[in-house]
Amino acid sequence: MSPVLPLPVTETDRAACAATDVLRRVGEKWSVLVLALLREHPYGFNELDRAIHGLSRRILTRTLRTLVSDGLVSRQETAARVEYALTDLGRSLLPLVIAIGEWAVEHAPEINAARGQEFSVGGSR
Repeated sequence: MSPVLPLPVTETDRAACAATDVLRRVGEKWSVLVLALLREHPYGFNELDRAIHGLSRRILTRTLRTLVSDGLVSRQETAARVEYALTDLGRSLLPLVIAIGEWAVEHAPEINAARGQEFSVGGSR
């Protein structure tokens, strides 16, 4: 059974929540794209840079560092190049990332329609 946070959830609870931490880091749009690309095969930095349009090299570097530090991506350095690949941990995350992506595509019209509606601070529309 999944652990349940006590309600109301405090800032301390939220900060300590492993799911929140992982979703914040992995759910970042560039992380998702990098993970999806690496599912195909390992990539060099320049290959990733060319494959992801609209992403600066600085942000790509930051994204890769985060994924490597979280153990989701490995970084292998040879004399010729630096290569990035999914680790077993990163590969285990892929089905979840894909499922969230599929859900987002399926429900995008509803989400976009909801975003267009005004709502008050109390949450009523």
